[in-house]
Amino acid sequence: MAYDFDLFVIGGGSAGVRCARIAAGHGARVGIAEARFWGGTCVNVGCVPKKIMVQAAEYGPWAEDAKAFGWDIECHGHDWSVLRAARDAEVARLNGLYRRLLEGAGATVFEAHARFLDAHTLQVGEERVTAERIVVAVGGRPSRPDLKGVDCGLISDDLFTLEKRPETVIVVGGGYIGVEFAGLLCGLGSKVKLTYRQKLPLRGFDQEMREALADALAAQGIDVFPGQKIESLEAAGDGRILTLASGQVLEADAVFLAVGRDPATEGLGLEAAGIETNERGAIRVDDDHATNLPHVYAIGDVTDRLNLTPMATAVGHALADTLFGKNPRRASYDNVPKAVFSTPPIGSVGLTEEEAEKRGRTEIYTTRFTPMRHTITKREGRRTLMKLVVDAESRKVLGAHMLGEDAPEIMQGIGIAVRAGLTKEDFDATIGIHPTAAEEFVTLRSPARTVGGEEEEAADDAA
Repeated sequence: MAYDFDLFVIGGGSAGVRCARIAAGHGARVGIAEARFWGGTCVNVGCVPKKIMVQAAEYGPWAEDAKAFGWDIECHGHDWSVLRAARDAEVARLNGLYRRLLEGAGATVFEAHARFLDAHTLQVGEERVTAERIVVAVGGRPSRPDLKGVDCGLISDDLFTLEKRPETVIVVGGGYIGVEFAGLLCGLGSKVKLTYRQKLPLRGFDQEMREALADALAAQGIDVFPGQKIESLEAAGDGRILTLASGQVLEADAVFLAVGRDPATEGLGLEAAGIETNERGAIRVDDDHATNLPHVYAIGDVTDRLNLTPMATAVGHALADTLFGKNPRRASYDNVPKAVFSTPPIGSVGLTEEEAEKRGRTEIYTTRFTPMRHTITKREGRRTLMKLVVDAESRKVLGAHMLGEDAPEIMQGIGIAVRAGLTKEDFDATIGIHPTAAEEFVTLRSPARTVGGEEEEAADDAA
């Protein structure tokens, strides 16, 4: 049969827009539908506006710290409305840019909800269209916990529509969003309480980094309640009361429920096409991002694999090249650099110490120090921790981790080295830039400890 489109993309976030734009550039007839906003979560209610707010939160401490360097600066508090206007203007600019990029590439743009009617047919707003291939790239949405009074709480999206900053805030959740929100709201002047179920924040990150971040959060004045489950949430006038399972009661003007994100597959009509999902609603895909229907693909957060914007963008580009560019390839999920814009931030790439230890004998190199700036300011909670994870036999650097100012910027360069498979000796042979924090990565001479491989060593000794 003749289809209306060679490719139809459902979702106008980072993954979907890149896939549609590149496919159209290869000459494919491409349609793309977005029901909410172009650019998806990252541009509108995620990494971009959040990073702007993180940057805003840095200026208060900087103004205070300037006195230690001889500057006479008076800080009269923060104007939330000014920040909100500047942030929203930048988001609107990027939102429009995404649509213009699609139209410039020749894609047909639909500002409408799309859902499957069958394996090749979609209902897009009031129109019915057919496509030879379909890509689902609808991303995720904030989770709401099964909690009494949950409707009294705010989700992460709500931060970007608040008309004023709450003076007191409770943040529930120790993941990316929880620690980032706690840090930026504290920096902007709110009194923050942070509670999470684990003993440490950022499950899945290197244990030593998690411990250091927990200490840093407390040092900057955030009240931390680790290892706590939530019993209930209720309104009390204009305020909120959060009761922990331990019986402890916390009160604040607002409560942010930052407990994760779910794949946004509800309402897509996946069952009409016979597309399979897992127990969390994420679409099942193979290594080429094909679903159980070989002509339907899913990319980005809707697959719940590695929910990072640059990863989604890379996968979308690779899929378009594979399908229409005569260049079959995959975007690798190995050694993907990542950052958490906490206060201070974390940058990470490759294996954690705990992951590497399971693979064999591993050398761990670490350093902790006060950055030069804060030897002058004496500010608490700003110590830096840097770490290299090295395979003891091959000498390859398997992982690099940093908690401290500029960690995300520094880790982008280190990520190239780890992905390239460079050895500890390659790092050692690199001349450092002095005086910088980054130079510490090339001056770590002696391992702090060696882990893993005990069973293999015992077997060798027995033999």
